Amino acid sequence: MFLDEAVVEFISGRGGSGAVSFHREKHVPRGGPNGADGGRGGDIVLIADRNRRTLYDLKIQQRFQAADGEHGVGNKRGRDGKGVEVRLPVGTIVTDSATGEVLVDMTTNGMKYVICKGGKGGKGNMHYTSSVRQAPNFAQKGAPGEHLTTRLELKLLADVGLIGLPNAGKSTLISRISAARPKIADYPFTTIVPNLGVVRYGDDTFVVADMPGLIQGASEGVGLGHQFLKHVERNRVLVHVVDSFPVDGSDPFDNYNLIENELKLYSEEIWSRPRIIALNKMDVIPHDQSNALRERFETLDKPLYPISGVTGEGIQNLLHEVNETLKATMPEEEVPVLMPALKVGDEDFWDVEPVDGGFQVVGKRMERMVAMTDLANSEAVRYLHRRLERIGVIDKLRQMGAEEGDEVRVGDVTFAFTDES
Repeated sequence: MFLDEAVVEFISGRGGSGAVSFHREKHVPRGGPNGADGGRGGDIVLIADRNRRTLYDLKIQQRFQAADGEHGVGNKRGRDGKGVEVRLPVGTIVTDSATGEVLVDMTTNGMKYVICKGGKGGKGNMHYTSSVRQAPNFAQKGAPGEHLTTRLELKLLADVGLIGLPNAGKSTLISRISAARPKIADYPFTTIVPNLGVVRYGDDTFVVADMPGLIQGASEGVGLGHQFLKHVERNRVLVHVVDSFPVDGSDPFDNYNLIENELKLYSEEIWSRPRIIALNKMDVIPHDQSNALRERFETLDKPLYPISGVTGEGIQNLLHEVNETLKATMPEEEVPVLMPALKVGDEDFWDVEPVDGGFQVVGKRMERMVAMTDLANSEAVRYLHRRLERIGVIDKLRQMGAEEGDEVRVGDVTFAFTDES
């Protein structure tokens, strides 16, 4: 079954907490702290796989969760949580359901993307020794994992798209020029899912997609509508296959204009892409009618090739034109993009905002720092206060008018502001 949309939930593992432990051994008095670190939580990694053709598997399993890291025990570090790899078809676009932001476009086979990072393991108490704190009685909790609900949309990656009315001969053509074997029959709407085929022409290869037949109103969702028009967005060149001898007696020229109008209504950018016209089934109409039909299409001033998908007549000339057009439309090399300034959502960004009844400290780094602190341990809370002071959070709160006892929220935790460390 061909499915090209899915909503999937990803949850990475939480980091394990560090251990509070002291070295105990015979004849070793006053053994120092030796609490080990917790293990790291497992990641959720997306992998583009050309052997996957549909999102059907993700309709069945809509939730993926990686394992948590193990807690440190004594001086033994906790094990890292096992990650999860999710294989997606090449051409899948991953969007954050909450914000609508496109997170990644999986355009290359083998491409990997960490959609949810596992939480860091907490540090054991051995990391908190100093000249004035020789026996720290606290450790760091593991960082929480990430939780994300995404919308996946598959847009097939093909260099060339075959478009046209149902029963125009698109499936016959792709079966003639490639190893693809779509269902072919003598009735409309035989193709209800896109078919991909790899075409070899000389030393070059390119991918062709046979799109299901479009009908009037497709741009508004009639018939297969937007469900398959979106797959055309990836094509650099469009081959409009026209049935020169329709079984319903309709005019081929009018049929051509009907589909072109639907493309233009859907997207003028797609409509403006290079177009090649393939007049199919020219072997079944009389010579004088074929000449008259060619003359009408020549007025469009687009590359025109009379062909027969059954006999193979004219197909080599068509492939030559397609190959040359693809070479002329090769995308330019990507220009390196400078890293943007820090903004909300970046790891190191933080800020203080006034809210009703107090202040809100925003930023992933601050929220993670608080989440990894054992708030039931007064020594750990004092250490957190000193860290916030070194970073500049306490100074920022002072500048914004925070007074003793004011509420300060960080993530889901509320503190009372104090200048004392």
